Amino acid sequence: MAAENSKQFWKRSAKLPGSIQPVYGAQHPPLDPRLTKNFIKERSKVNSVPLKSKKASSFHEFARNTSDAWDIGDDEEDGFSSPPFQTLNSKVALATAAQVLENHSKLRVKPERSQSTTSDVPASYQVIKSSSDAQLSRNSSDTCLRNPLHKQQSLPLRPIIPLVARISDQNASGAPPMTVREKTRLEKFRQLLSSHNTDLDELRKWSWPGVPREVRPVTWRLLSGYLPANTERRKLTLQRKREEYFGFIEQYYDSRNEEHHQDTYRQIHIDIPRTNPLIPLFQQPLVQEIFERILFIWAIRHPASGYVQGINDLVTPFFVVFLSEYVEEDVENFDVTNLSQDMLRSIEADSFWCMSKLLDGIQDNYTFAQPGIQKKVKALEELVSRIDEQVHSHFRRYEVEYLQFAFRWMNNLLMRELPLRCTIRLWDTYQSEPEGFSHFHLYVCAAFLIKWRKEILDEEDFQGLLMLLQNLPTIHWGNEEIGLLLAEAYRLKYMFADAPNHYRR
Repeated sequence: MAAENSKQFWKRSAKLPGSIQPVYGAQHPPLDPRLTKNFIKERSKVNSVPLKSKKASSFHEFARNTSDAWDIGDDEEDGFSSPPFQTLNSKVALATAAQVLENHSKLRVKPERSQSTTSDVPASYQVIKSSSDAQLSRNSSDTCLRNPLHKQQSLPLRPIIPLVARISDQNASGAPPMTVREKTRLEKFRQLLSSHNTDLDELRKWSWPGVPREVRPVTWRLLSGYLPANTERRKLTLQRKREEYFGFIEQYYDSRNEEHHQDTYRQIHIDIPRTNPLIPLFQQPLVQEIFERILFIWAIRHPASGYVQGINDLVTPFFVVFLSEYVEEDVENFDVTNLSQDMLRSIEADSFWCMSKLLDGIQDNYTFAQPGIQKKVKALEELVSRIDEQVHSHFRRYEVEYLQFAFRWMNNLLMRELPLRCTIRLWDTYQSEPEGFSHFHLYVCAAFLIKWRKEILDEEDFQGLLMLLQNLPTIHWGNEEIGLLLAEAYRLKYMFADAPNHYRR
């Protein structure tokens, strides 16, 4: 009896689990109606459930409408195993098979003929090409030959930037990474960096709109104050500072197991795997060990603040930039075990010292009660109340406190809100600005908030607003979006930085 009831339960829905559903998109274009006309008719007899279904008003209705388990015996009884593809046109199938075999034989005998057109294919089955196909590679042409019945879809005019795991510099418009203008800028950077005494003011001016990837490592070392401007002193300075860092490792790192340091090390050990979890590079054990050493040594040498959650994020841009000095390919999937021990030691030490220089300017963000962040969040609230009263009133109406979303913006310098590639571009400008991380960041946060004013005003409840502000859709952002954000931030700074009474109540 129980078995019979169980069988009836799975038969509540007349839908056949696993049945083919048409899925359309760039990867799966609509099927050729000539091939599927009979199949759709046949399938409509089997699926008698109407396409439109009522929205489930309760959990039980939802469960009844979405049951997707099945029993093998049920499939056999319902005749599901009988293939509906018997109605396919046999002439079409034979013609297609013959054409595929012919194309393959041509490719094997004469590879140079792979660029030939599809003139041998029957006119009714020729590949439909779009205007953008002129840019397709030779491999794309071969693919079309092997699949004469698969229609070629038009390429999008604006290629989507890869997801958050992508670190490489890119523009959202898919522009080439090295234009004539970029080549000119790269040459200017190389001239500045190779001069006997680098003009740091000139370097900051050229770095503000972004630093070319090829010279970013040495530029960041100079702008952070880690390297001297004099080229003759740089090699000795690097050698001395790197040896000094590993001296700290020998002196302090073993103390991580001591009782008064266990809490610090335990928290670091917990936070490291959470650092950029979508990027494979940071999930490698060797990289995580490097981060643990950097953060523990910094915490030991700065007892006023110690380690605070969020500092772990601040290592990643420096690590990626200094790693790119030794890696020409994209670094997000690079296996660091392929690097020599000396290279890894250089990357680790340089990341430590540059992060230390950054934190020296914002250390009050991480001391007891984090007063620096409290002051910056209050300043952001006052600034927004002046530049966009409507957004500010919207927050007050739905009782949204700035501290509830902007604390993370200040604590992590927007790293949780932006892809890492955007953070690296942002830091090009921060290091070019006087007090970029401590002062200019406030105006970037204000510009970032107002950027989403339409979406903010569309939300009409507390939960919706917080969900939006904590999950802003920046996953496809690139250099263009960051450039516009920085331009707006600079405008705000120009208007308000030297006139604080303009935004004080």
